[in-house]
Amino acid sequence: MGIREKLLQYKYQIGIALVSFLIAGGFIFVAPRFLSVLSYFWPLILSTTVFLVAVMLFGQISSWSAESYGDIQGEGIFDYIAGNPEQLNGY
Repeated sequence: MGIREKLLQYKYQIGIALVSFLIAGGFIFVAPRFLSVLSYFWPLILSTTVFLVAVMLFGQISSWSAESYGDIQGEGIFDYIAGNPEQLNGY
C-alpha cells in the first residue's frame, strides 16, 4: 500500500486538522482588532448580559409563583393590577 492510499484513509482527519489550523490562524490574525472592538463595546455587552440574566431570573421566579398559586403564569398579577386582589386564592 502506497503513501497516497494511506493518506486517503485519513482524508477527513487531515481536512479537519487543516480547517482547525486555518481557523486558529485567523483568530490570531484578527485578535488585536477584535480586542479593540471588545474594549470599546464592553459596557454594552455587560449591560445586555445583566439584562438577559435578570429576564431569565424573573421568568423563573414567575413560574415558581404561578406553581405556588395554582394559576396560569401571570394571571395572578393581572387580577391584582385590575383591582381584584381578593380573588387570589382567598388572600
